[in-house]
Amino acid sequence: MKKLMTFVRDEEGVTAIEYGLIAALIAVVIITATSEVGDNLVLVFQRIRDELAAALAA
Repeated sequence: MKKLMTFVRDEEGVTAIEYGLIAALIAVVIITATSEVGDNLVLVFQRIRDELAAALAA
C-alpha cells in the first residue's frame, strides 16, 4: 500500500507528459507555419513565371 501511495504522489511522469504535449504543440505550430510559407512561396514563383513569360512574349 505504501508503494502505491508513493506512486500516486510521484509527479515525474506527469511532468514528462506535459513536456511531451508542449513539444507536440510546438511541432504542430511549426508544420502549420511552414505550410503557409510554402503556399505563399509557390504564389510568388508563379507570379514571377507569368511576368517573365509576358515580358518575353512582348
